Amino acid sequence: MAKAKSVYRCEQCGTDHSKWAGQCSECGEWNSLVEVTIAPATTHRAQPKMGGGYAGQAAAITTLNKISVSHETRLPTGISEFDRVLGGGLVTGSVVLIGGDPGIGKSTILLQTATHMAAGNSSALYVTGEESLSQVALRAQRLDLPTDRLRVMAETCVERICEVLAQERPAVAILDSIQTLYTETLQSAPGGVSQIRESAALLTRFAKNSGTALFIVGHVTKEGALAGPRVLEHMVDCVLYFEGQSDSRYRMIRAVKNRFGAVNELGVFGMTDKGLREVANPSAIFLSRYDEAIPGSIVMISREGTRPLLVEVQALVDDAHGQPRRVALGLEQNRLNMLLAVMHRHGGVQTSGQDVYVNIVGGLKITETGSDLAVLLACASSIRTKALPQQLAVFGEVGLSGEIRPVPNGQERLKEAVKHGFKYIILPRANAPQKPIPGVQVIAVARLHEALTEAISLSDELN
Repeated sequence: MAKAKSVYRCEQCGTDHSKWAGQCSECGEWNSLVEVTIAPATTHRAQPKMGGGYAGQAAAITTLNKISVSHETRLPTGISEFDRVLGGGLVTGSVVLIGGDPGIGKSTILLQTATHMAAGNSSALYVTGEESLSQVALRAQRLDLPTDRLRVMAETCVERICEVLAQERPAVAILDSIQTLYTETLQSAPGGVSQIRESAALLTRFAKNSGTALFIVGHVTKEGALAGPRVLEHMVDCVLYFEGQSDSRYRMIRAVKNRFGAVNELGVFGMTDKGLREVANPSAIFLSRYDEAIPGSIVMISREGTRPLLVEVQALVDDAHGQPRRVALGLEQNRLNMLLAVMHRHGGVQTSGQDVYVNIVGGLKITETGSDLAVLLACASSIRTKALPQQLAVFGEVGLSGEIRPVPNGQERLKEAVKHGFKYIILPRANAPQKPIPGVQVIAVARLHEALTEAISLSDELN
């Protein structure tokens, strides 16, 4: 029998060191080295025989034209918004990692998905490592979910889970959560870097070999990133993040990685006492219609994934008492500072000595550059206390020289605005439609000062 040896492993990056040190030489983290006993690898009786890498194929060399290509089979989850985030459905043999804050609804939506798929033609298995089976049954009863078809199991050993999956062959399996699973080939405690990495690797290989789709729940740190090594996100096929606060009415799931669909796709759900309910028209929840137009408010036509969204942008500019503040909620802070400098230089609107607060209504996080023009128009409206028309929608990127740059998918954004009854649209000149739209005044601009002038003049005409 081989002798077990000890190494000092970093809890942050997983690097092994031959001796203890106060600082990890790889990632620079202090006091992160822990002693780990590496036992010789033993084949568990329940460990499935798997060859090849993550793709589940043995090493062989061939040319690309000799590989048979077939369209991936997608399984409907029973929730259309969830299917949208996944790229049209769940691909067989894929591994989906879903993370989010505690209490935001990860287990709820996966239990809903499992019961919907089990009630259909797809078999499902729910494996819990955090809760007892009675707790899972109580949640399903509280949500009024059908419980006669869904199979459940409480297990934390990866080898035994793989053995059960090999016997049952379900179409989809849910593992809640990866931080509670462990493999018997390692002696470290569950939740460590090495355990998470090896457990995820074993499950990924099994999914590629068997064709069983896996949902893996991952906890997040206080900074909002997935707990565990970064390689966890590299191994899986899809990474989904819950956005929004746990006490908010709405929940948003964003795809930050998807090998089978659009990245940055957004699904919007409403949290009810019967679980998560999909929102068919998300633009309606991000728009607030007032009795009268108010300064500092404007509607932006954003695009999340493959779908355009209408979002209200609010800005408040006030005299600063001391050091001026720049606060951005739902928007990148550095981008707001850059846009205010551009507005001062090329738009003639100064914000020095004033506090600037920008908020994206509804708790949405905007990552695209098409929001630049809306943010600046909202700030200018607040400074001049001029209310912009309620029927006005804008989009466009602002460059450092004051030019209004085009954004992708301008025609889809226009259609979304027209569908919701907007009559005035300010957009980049390169995104202007070739044919006029009946009942809609399209204002194409090329410079920032043109956009500011057109918006203020439109406000004077209508108000």
